[in-house]
Amino acid sequence: MGLSATDYIAALPEIVLLGAICVLLVAAVFLKRTRDLVLHYGSLLTIAALAVISGCLLQGHQTIAFHGNFIQDAMGDVLLLFSYAITGAVLVYSRPYLKDRGLLSGEFYVLMLFALLGTMVIIQAYSLLVLYLGVELLALSMYALVAISRDDGTASEAAMKFFVLGAISAGALLFGMSWIYGISGTLNIGVLGAYLAGAPGDSIGLWVGLGFVIVAMAFEIGAVPFHMWLPDVYEGAPSAMVSFIGSVPKIAAFAFFMRLLVEGMGPLHDIWMWLLTAMAVGSLAIGAIVAIAQPNIKRMLAYSTINHAGFILLGILAGNAMGYRAAMFYTLAYVIMFIGAFGVIILLSRSGFEAEKLDDFKGLNERSPWYAFVMLMMMLSMAGVPPFIGFWAKLEVIKAVLDVNMTWLAVYAVVMAVIAAFYYLRILKLMYFDRAEDKQPAIKAPADMRLLLSVNGLAVLGLGIFPGGLLALCGLVFGL
Repeated sequence: MGLSATDYIAALPEIVLLGAICVLLVAAVFLKRTRDLVLHYGSLLTIAALAVISGCLLQGHQTIAFHGNFIQDAMGDVLLLFSYAITGAVLVYSRPYLKDRGLLSGEFYVLMLFALLGTMVIIQAYSLLVLYLGVELLALSMYALVAISRDDGTASEAAMKFFVLGAISAGALLFGMSWIYGISGTLNIGVLGAYLAGAPGDSIGLWVGLGFVIVAMAFEIGAVPFHMWLPDVYEGAPSAMVSFIGSVPKIAAFAFFMRLLVEGMGPLHDIWMWLLTAMAVGSLAIGAIVAIAQPNIKRMLAYSTINHAGFILLGILAGNAMGYRAAMFYTLAYVIMFIGAFGVIILLSRSGFEAEKLDDFKGLNERSPWYAFVMLMMMLSMAGVPPFIGFWAKLEVIKAVLDVNMTWLAVYAVVMAVIAAFYYLRILKLMYFDRAEDKQPAIKAPADMRLLLSVNGLAVLGLGIFPGGLLALCGLVFGL
């Protein structure tokens, strides 16, 4: 059977992005003087075009394309738009940082766009094989981004650790999928869900496949006990790369869970719910407690990411529309907060200096009250303090857990959130009550970065004061 116009329209954003990558590759080869500007603004223009295309394709119903391998639906449309926005913000934040270090190259833009393409494929995959291809495309691009500073031994070490553990994760995913395919006889996620609804729940083969798949999923989102790569990669990689690795792939990870675990293996909820509960409990504790001892802010935010992964898992394990809405809302809130926090870290960094130690934030309010306030909003939001968006994100997840009568888990999450608040408040203490040990030069940044970072900070506050719009959008995705 051939392909119809519907198939190509559903995948139009991916097709346009792949074509743009090819054009930018050629431009990187032939352009000399204007190469950096063309690649930068060409990438941003491409992302803007993708947003327009996806906006025009918004629909309230599902479209299954490419013979059941690809899906366009409301959840995918929303996640795609957020992926574009966050990727564009990373490009704006990263440009001065990379330029100061001689790392601004064609490879950076091409790898970023390939990583975005992998994210898009994961979001709209409706087949085990297509999902695996998206995961690998995203992972390979991230490995290269971490190691983009070829002369930096720390970055190379981080990339090697990332690659080795990522290869193990990919092997586990493929092995688990092979078990699931061998038993169900299908690669289609929708057909798999229908098969499992009528299959016996005590199949050892299904349990084995499910177990290996969840191992890979836990690695993607950075959940305990498969979190080991996060602190080392965050600390070793250039800050500009971490701003991407810690944000857009988390959107892909949420889509990964929803497509494969919820839509494909939803009938096994009573089994995977307890696996996710164990990972959430461990992630909340490790992320809250171990982060307290970290003197490096990038490493601290890595453990913070693990803690936030635990909250996202709480929403998913609830197993109903309210839980999925809460998990999606939390994921989107988290990436907005995370990219803003790393935007400030990148802003404070300069040639030959990385603002990665907690002490580097001492006296920031004296040097720049506005950017200290932006960082304050990010930290308080991550801590779950009202009226910022992080408060509503945590509240929605806890409500979803209470709705399924897991009161003990909700209480546990609140306790871990209170413990985690300590290291966020410590940043505020350093910025507002301590004096800088060294005299730092004035903070300089391009106008577009300063403007976007200000908008990013105000978005955290604005979405916290008026959370209804984003919450309604997430609810609409799941029929609420």
